[in-house]
Amino acid sequence: MAVCPLCNGLHEVEKYCRKCHILLNDEGKVSDYLDPYGHYNDEETVKMGDGYPYTAANEICPHLLTCTECGYDQVIFIQQR
Repeated sequence: MAVCPLCNGLHEVEKYCRKCHILLNDEGKVSDYLDPYGHYNDEETVKMGDGYPYTAANEICPHLLTCTECGYDQVIFIQQR
């Protein structure tokens, strides 16, 4: 079973805002924002409904990054290990 290195604290992402050039905050998995009770579902079920058709098959975890200064946000795709 593959795990996301960001979700499990094994790695931190260092991306900067395109507008402000400050470090973006990792707000967690995109799927956490789609369904308030989604975290009770198994990972495969969550990935089937996250809006990205290839995340389940390719073991990818989409994370939301946000800028606290200007509100810019970006989704990044993290390869699970």
